[in-house]
Amino acid sequence: MAQAGIKIDRTSKTLRELAHESMRKAIFSAHFPPGSRLVERKLCDELGVSRTVVREVLRQLETEGLVETIPHIGPIVASLDWQRAEQIYEVRGVLEAMAIRACAQVAQPSDVDKLNQLVEKITDAFSANHDEDILPAVAKFYEAFFTIGNKPFAWEVVQSLHDRISLLRAMTTRSPNRQKASLKEIEAIVQAVSDNDPDQAELASWAHVNMAASIAKQMLLDKEAEEQSE
Repeated sequence: MAQAGIKIDRTSKTLRELAHESMRKAIFSAHFPPGSRLVERKLCDELGVSRTVVREVLRQLETEGLVETIPHIGPIVASLDWQRAEQIYEVRGVLEAMAIRACAQVAQPSDVDKLNQLVEKITDAFSANHDEDILPAVAKFYEAFFTIGNKPFAWEVVQSLHDRISLLRAMTTRSPNRQKASLKEIEAIVQAVSDNDPDQAELASWAHVNMAASIAKQMLLDKEAEEQSE
């Protein structure tokens, strides 16, 4: 019998699509934490699908960087060490600062209204503490800066790192008091955009990314030290 935790609902989507969505949510919510083994038979039971579907989903998750296959062990949830995570934050910081600066230069009142509406959605997701709502809400918020600032190619680059960014974001937002601090940082970005102040907007963007990076660094280095001591 399939467990309630990640069992899929059968709708108009294909079983593979539903299973894929369910697995992504399970990984981002740490139902399957980084490094955990993904046993096909158990996944079949939990998801309520065939082994063929499970294998297709695992292959897709591997191409997305969420799963990696270890010789003699099999598929596991991908783990990010600080060396890789640091580079992700560096790339993210540069691209987001560029987009937010461009956005601040051209933003109209209607654009600011849209950003504030997206902040409200993030606030609601934080309040409900729903990981499956938090990550899409934050992604939509950042996409708006790239759209308003007319940086579509830069957004494509960010999208290529989307799942790894989401893994890190899911991890840091679960740290104590991070959600409250993150909202203040986000609101500071929107305020600078509202003031059409590109310099302050860029500084606020970097402050937000750097704070998230510092939290991720501590969490990842602590985990690496713990693993080495075992």
